Amino acid sequence: MYKIGEFIYPWGSGHYSRMMRFHDAFANNMKDKIEVHFSSKDHVFEKLLRKFPDQKERIHNILMPTPIDGKNGPSVSLSILNFLLPVRENPPLVNQIADYLREERKLYNKEKFDLVINDGDMGSNILAKNREIPSLFITNQYRPKLYKSRSYFYPSLYFIAKQIAKADKIIVADSPPPYTLCDLNLNFNKQVMKKVTYVGHFTRKKIAKEDSSSDLEKIIENSDFGYWMRTGNKSTNDGTGERYEKVFHKNEMKNEKRIISHARDDPTIDSVLSRDGKRFSISEAYEKKIDWIQIDVGFLSEQEKEKVLNLCKYAVVNGSHTVMGEILGGKSKPIIGIPIYDEHENNIKWAENKNLGILAKKTNQVIVGIQKIKEKYEDFEGSLSDFSHNFVSNGAENTAKIASEMLEEKR
Repeated sequence: MYKIGEFIYPWGSGHYSRMMRFHDAFANNMKDKIEVHFSSKDHVFEKLLRKFPDQKERIHNILMPTPIDGKNGPSVSLSILNFLLPVRENPPLVNQIADYLREERKLYNKEKFDLVINDGDMGSNILAKNREIPSLFITNQYRPKLYKSRSYFYPSLYFIAKQIAKADKIIVADSPPPYTLCDLNLNFNKQVMKKVTYVGHFTRKKIAKEDSSSDLEKIIENSDFGYWMRTGNKSTNDGTGERYEKVFHKNEMKNEKRIISHARDDPTIDSVLSRDGKRFSISEAYEKKIDWIQIDVGFLSEQEKEKVLNLCKYAVVNGSHTVMGEILGGKSKPIIGIPIYDEHENNIKWAENKNLGILAKKTNQVIVGIQKIKEKYEDFEGSLSDFSHNFVSNGAENTAKIASEMLEEKR
């Protein structure tokens, strides 16, 4: 029996969803028996407990250091302050790093892993290197391009890149060049490129269509609308929501139908806004055939999300790599990107250069972007068709195969 360590960085949701897709593919691909140990913290740790209720002894709460939340994404000032001082119940960063590495070291010493897969966790990457344990590092960024306002982050980026390079294999969760959506976030040097494999995106499996449609699905049939996605941790989600609200209050949006997915487990969010400004439940709006302008949903079911993505004219996103891959490659829909981080802006700028979407850093640019997409929809469709045709979607399966081969080599 092989012992496997899967370490998941808890900032945002992309690391978790990507690793779960890998885990499913890996378990299906392995002929030998495996014992998997998961490590993360906060919301990812809680998700793991819910997903694997009978394996709690193999789910480890490791307090990996993460940035301090600000109003619109991580707070640079608070995160710097937290380096030596406690902030919002977070111990000083120097203490966090020492404790985190100590706990991971204990886990390594106890379990004696045969293979380690790290999605964003550099500490585990270092430990695997020091113990000569085969390791994979899954990522969509290495040395991202920063803009003038964030240039002071370059020393830390080079340090992070140096730790990532300690993995035996670096797995890029994207299509090979020239169709690499996260290309501006990589910038590999020649030496590191020897370890790099572009495996493709870790997309969702196709879901089996249910016999009946929800009231939401029925409401949006034969409608022209945009899909506005709020994703990420609380600060990113809130920051994205604030930007969206500024757009919705513009006169040009008074007739623009939209569905907003809040990515929050809160059913009180679910509602329909009519053109005359009244709020209804989704079922009530369907029964009364309300002339709607906006639908807010806490969480879409997998089937509802599939229907929304198939029917929407365009999608508005913050530039998350996982989300952009599913929309551009999986659904061939143009995007309007409103970035929170430089990483997001790089993804969106790459897509804009390929005529797959539009970068919108200001409110008016979102309005102009919607108008441009509608006026030149056929041009976008042509570019999206080419990108989708070359889109590699089975990254989870390809990574599982690589992991299996590394275990075979260890026999």
